[in-house]
Amino acid sequence: MTMMAALDGRSELYRQSSICRHLGSPFVGDILEAGRRQLAHAPLTEALIASWPGDRAAAAMGMRFNGALHALARRATPPALAALYRGEHQDYDGAVAAALRDYDGFIATWMRDPTQTNEVGRSAPILSALMVARERFGLPFELYELGTSCGLNLNMTLYAHDLGGVRAGDPESPVRIAPEWRGAPPPGGPVEVVGAWGADLHPLDANDPESCERLLAFIWADQHERAARLENALDLARRHPPRIERAEALQWINERLAVPQPRGVCRAVYHSMFKQYLSPAQQEALTEAITQTGRMATPDRPLVWISLEWTPVRNEVQLWLTMWPTEERQMLATCHPYGEWVRWL
Repeated sequence: MTMMAALDGRSELYRQSSICRHLGSPFVGDILEAGRRQLAHAPLTEALIASWPGDRAAAAMGMRFNGALHALARRATPPALAALYRGEHQDYDGAVAAALRDYDGFIATWMRDPTQTNEVGRSAPILSALMVARERFGLPFELYELGTSCGLNLNMTLYAHDLGGVRAGDPESPVRIAPEWRGAPPPGGPVEVVGAWGADLHPLDANDPESCERLLAFIWADQHERAARLENALDLARRHPPRIERAEALQWINERLAVPQPRGVCRAVYHSMFKQYLSPAQQEALTEAITQTGRMATPDRPLVWISLEWTPVRNEVQLWLTMWPTEERQMLATCHPYGEWVRWL
């Protein structure tokens, strides 16, 4: 491990800590900064971070590190870290150093798997995009989600949404989603879903306690409303299980789109914070696959593609909608990464 590689790894923790503060999570910012300072206590984790293949930011390396520490705190190990998360002291460096020293292997192993936020707040911009497509085509939807994780956003019409004053979904739902809305509201009108499916290489199961713990560990520890909303969404998923397949995204969507489309149904392919885990070649192949299918769409068998992703330079999260057969492509909104606000364009 070179000194330069170690410094690059630590700088990513520092960069992510600044982002967390900017997004309203000072506690996680402090955790990551303490981790940067105390990383030498965890030689396995330090080596993993220093030798990280590819783009550390795109791989959400800082969030993996933070999730591992949060997972330990939720297990009350080590005691000093758990007490820090409960707000019983403010010795960040001491608590994080103890966790790095005593649980180095756990942290390094945890970080090897991708983040699994499955943030249901992102359903607000996705549902808003479906409203635009509903206004255009006037048809019910088949939904296909790439990188579905636990499939929570396949259940979006079961949540109670307030989208800039436009109400959608189930008003009695325990999962309530009301982002700060900037700009005009999306078009109103009901969104009818006749089927919803998702695929993920490493899907999680709402009935599996370990899966639920992993999702909850990736919620920032000082964002209690997000954690409560996630728990409600997981409970709803246990009562209304999403249909998820363990599959590679490109192969899966190609197979799904090859199945004859019912007349009078609009197919919608969507993903959120997913493309960053694909190589440039995979991203290009995904675009080509959806575009080729779109070119065969007809007014009574339309296709829409909804993308909620970071820009390539990771300075903005943008909501894009592409519709066929009209071949319209427009940026509908910019958004908070977890859907806390939506700026409708």
